[in-house]
This record gives sequence, C-alpha cells and structure tokens, in this order.
Amino acid sequence: MNQGKYVFAQLTCYLPNRTFDRCVARYGGNKWTKHFTCYHQLLCMMFGQLSGRDSLRDVLVTLSAHRSKYYHLGLGKNISRSNLASANEVRDYRIYEEFAYELIAMARARLSGDLEGSLTVSGNVYALDSTTVDLCLNVFWWASFRKTKAAIKMHALLDVRTSIPVFIQVTEGNVHDVNIWDEVRYEAGGFYVIDKAYVDFKRLFRLHNARAFFVTRAKENLVFRRLRSRKVDPATGLRCDQHIRLSGYRSCDLYPEPLRRIRYHDQELKRDFVFLTNNFELPAQDIAQLYKHRWKIELFFKWIKQHLRINSFWGTSANAVKTQVYIAVSTYVLVAIVKNELKLQRSTYEILQILSASLFDKTPLNLLLKEQICKNVKDQKPEQLQLSLI
Repeated sequence: MNQGKYVFAQLTCYLPNRTFDRCVARYGGNKWTKHFTCYHQLLCMMFGQLSGRDSLRDVLVTLSAHRSKYYHLGLGKNISRSNLASANEVRDYRIYEEFAYELIAMARARLSGDLEGSLTVSGNVYALDSTTVDLCLNVFWWASFRKTKAAIKMHALLDVRTSIPVFIQVTEGNVHDVNIWDEVRYEAGGFYVIDKAYVDFKRLFRLHNARAFFVTRAKENLVFRRLRSRKVDPATGLRCDQHIRLSGYRSCDLYPEPLRRIRYHDQELKRDFVFLTNNFELPAQDIAQLYKHRWKIELFFKWIKQHLRINSFWGTSANAVKTQVYIAVSTYVLVAIVKNELKLQRSTYEILQILSASLFDKTPLNLLLKEQICKNVKDQKPEQLQLSLI
C-alpha cells in the first residue's frame, strides 16, 4: 500500500481526513480559499515539527528544495511564506484544537486496550499541571505575565496510563493554575493527581460531588482537626493515616466533608510527604504511589519542549501561537498512533530522530522504523525523558 510513497506521506496516511474536514467546515476554514487549504497548512506545520525547523522561513526553504515533490507529499501546487504566515494568523485555531482532541480520542481508544500499566486502581488516572513558555514582551504584547516579560502557559491533563494528554489549553502567563479546574470535565471514578498549585477547596469539593477523586500534597498551613486514625506499618514508609475535617475560617465552609491525610516517608529522598485525598478505600501505600505518577506530566512537558517546536513560535498573534501548539500536540499523538499501529519497540525519541532525517525517503515506514541490530541512536536517560506510549 505504501509502495513508492514518501515517508512523510506514509505518516500522514494515518490522519483521519474526514474528521479534519468536519473541523474545517465547522469554522469555515477554507472559505475564500483557492489553493492553500487548511489541510495544506496542517501538513506544512507538521513537516516543520517533524523535521525540527526553527522558523517559517526555515520550513519554506527546506520544502522549496523539494518543490517537485509537493503533490506526492500532499502539499498542493505551491507554498509561499506569506500564505503560511497569513493562514496561521487568520485561520481559527479552534480547527486544530478540535482536531487534536479528535486524534487524542482516537489514540486513547487504540492504546487503552493494550496498556495495563503498574497502577492498582480501576478508574482512569490523570495528572494535571502546566508549563510556562517565556516570550518577548515587545513582540507578544498580548501574553500578559509580568511587567517586563511576556509568557504563555500550556495547561495539560495527562492520561497517566497512555501518556496521552486528554485536555490542552493555552492561556496568558498570568492566569493562575486553579482557574483551569473550571474548564476540566470531571470523570466519575477518575483520579486526579495534582500539586499544591491546584488546591482550591471550593473547586475540589465540586470535583468530589462529581464522584471523582483527587490526590495532592497538603499545604504546610493546612488547618484541620483529626477525626480518627488508622493503624499503619512504619516499615512501609507510612507515618500516619488520618481522617480529618478542615477547620480553617473559610476552608471548613468550602469543603465541609471529611478528608484523608497521609504522611509518608520516602527512603530515597529522606523526607516526609503529606498527602490529601477524598478517597477512603485505597490502601494508604497506594495513595502515596499514585502521587509518584504525577511526574509523568513533567516528563511529557520536558519531552515535547525538547523534541517538538513550542519554545520558538512561528507567528506572533495569539491565534498563531495556539495553532502551533495544537498542531505540535497533534504531531505527538500521531507518532503515538503510528508507534502503536506498527507495534514498534523503539522509543518515541528514536522514532522522531529517524523521521526527521527520512521524510523524503521512500522506504516503507514499518521497515524504516523497525528495530535494527545496530543501535547507533544516542538516547537520553529513560528516567529523565523517555515516555512510554504503548
């Protein structure tokens, strides 16, 4: 089926074109367009992500050297820098936002059945966090952050089992993390692992009423009274397992139900952690282990910032920045889908390294990405960067 096709064209065959067309039609993306459509824009931006280009000029210079291959790459007849820049500035970013969510749903449906993971809970486990990308205030004047600095925040809700983000939102840098709770749809039975920045008892009580669970670290100034204590085995690292009720001036009204407070000593770090949760069924040891999975979202942010282009933006408007972020996420998810479909054993880092140097080759994708005996791709330490997608 892929005989004679370029690697880039083979890769984009996994994109659901009809789904993308529906997203485009919903926002009139191709209205008044003659040649350079939204799909051409998507492919150009994905090419830039996969090939590691640093700017729109860089993307166009690379593509122009292969002008005779445009048709076979799916890029249409002609591409100019002004067309691509204008498309990023003008075409509604929600086209690519919705398409990213469609790809995410497709990936989760394919990956969830294959992944068992090491978690002991029956519900889905999500990690919520954000990363800040600093920008130049003179150029990105709309991205409010500080008096002398501009920035955006990329908020993500990561499915811990599949390492696939199920929620992505780009905001100005001065938007507080807790405000993102208002955009998240709670899943009954799901576990939300969060850090202290997301502790807002009014919003956490809303999550509790949705029959979802949260696991977080307690703030040092938490005011509470103990209702009862469970027996713990100090050999496991547990120091206490308590049922508490908030007794602060406002917190007692914002969260009137009991909570569970667990103190755990980490032997490796030689320090104590105090966890807060609304789940009273799981063993205390599992709650402590559950929180450790929050670091997967830190790895996700580090991975995507190092291997895809979201630290340097190819447009200056809010629309262009959001378009680039959502296409970067779509590229990440596309690689995850291909990795799963082809049953590849390589790391995602290795796959991207190979693709970046092979987009104009005609080698069948499964042969190109197949694990070879000679491993000459230098990978980072797996505990630092590598994300397991299958």
